Amino acid sequence: MSTWLDSLRLYREKRVLVMLFLGFSAGLPLPLTGFTLRQWMSESNVALAAIGLTALIGIAYSFKFVWSPFMDRLSLPWFSARLGRRRGWLLPVQVLLALAIAGLALTDPVTAPVATVAVAVLVAFLSASQDIVIDAYRIETLAPEEQGAGLAAYIWGYRIALLVANAGALFIVGFAGWPAAFIAMGILVSVGIVTCLVMKEPTVAPPAASTRHGIAAAIDWIRSAVVGPLLDFTKRDAWVLLLGFVVLFKLGEALAGIMTAPFYRSLGFSREEVAAISSVFGLFATLGGAAVGGLVVYRIGVFRSLIVTGILQMLSNLMYVALAHAGHDIGMLWLQVGVENFTDGLADAAFVAYLSSLCNVAFTATQYALLSSLAATPLRTLGASSGFLAEAMGWPSFFLLTTAAALPALCLAVWLMRRFPLGAASPRPFVAAD
Repeated sequence: MSTWLDSLRLYREKRVLVMLFLGFSAGLPLPLTGFTLRQWMSESNVALAAIGLTALIGIAYSFKFVWSPFMDRLSLPWFSARLGRRRGWLLPVQVLLALAIAGLALTDPVTAPVATVAVAVLVAFLSASQDIVIDAYRIETLAPEEQGAGLAAYIWGYRIALLVANAGALFIVGFAGWPAAFIAMGILVSVGIVTCLVMKEPTVAPPAASTRHGIAAAIDWIRSAVVGPLLDFTKRDAWVLLLGFVVLFKLGEALAGIMTAPFYRSLGFSREEVAAISSVFGLFATLGGAAVGGLVVYRIGVFRSLIVTGILQMLSNLMYVALAHAGHDIGMLWLQVGVENFTDGLADAAFVAYLSSLCNVAFTATQYALLSSLAATPLRTLGASSGFLAEAMGWPSFFLLTTAAALPALCLAVWLMRRFPLGAASPRPFVAAD
């Protein structure tokens, strides 16, 4: 009991509480380029095919590894001189993010859809850049034994932000309209800005600069910041299949998730019903699933938990089929949202544990950016076809397809577990690239 009480005191530490507010700042932009934006477009009677293409807006999340080495190794001179290397990147990115979110209020998806999409793309790019800095900050400021508490605080802040940007934004729309909702969300980015100003800069020394000059120095930098993390990963057995699994694990969920807003609307559910059930109740179901998922990982290991939770995540898509047949049934909506979000929380806990275990401590920030970007690839690319598929197949057949889309990743997980029977997430020891 005393051990548990000692552990709980970690949540009172300032460096852990900082992750709560940074998590809020990181989670706030996501629905504004996803579910909330698609709800706006659905109410504006934008075609399903066009709504499906909004999945491409967030492609920055899939490619943030491209510019992560620059943010990981370089500094902004004026800001870094006053705030330090990490905070010197975080503050200007957050200020620009707040302005971009508020800028969505000046657009109209009916009369000027290109402008709406362009601003949303900028929001996604700045949000992905913020994620890079926050991930690096978390790794550098928390001791190894504090990482679990820091990650838990981050998730709670992140999920609260998703609630605010989903249900909160929709409720604001009800009495003040869409422009007011986006302006309010832009103002809420100030939570992250204030946190950035009061938190301490990590004490980790920046990477040593090359002793050479000119082109030779540039080559040294590229080798250390860009080539090193990639070369390290390719030294592992079955690394191609590992990456394939990372890409495919969320495929079924990605296809289904893109169409959630228009699906609910087609069944006649009101904005308030969607906000209360899908956003609010869904949040608590996800948090509960994540908590249980952490216990599952602890009890049966990463690989086995990936298979168990992956199967449950796959089968939960059948609840969409049941809801499609039930029609406008509030009770079935509660059940569908509860099952879907709880199993997603289960699978997320196992999946995040797996991604974290794949990172070499010598290249944590860059490799995590690469892996998390790959994990988001189906949502940002193949997810764009979801609108076309839903129109062509109808809702029941479409959601049956999303269920089957999870099978390739599960087959890879079974093969990897049999190939590496000890269950280690990384098939070989981490060795820093030369």
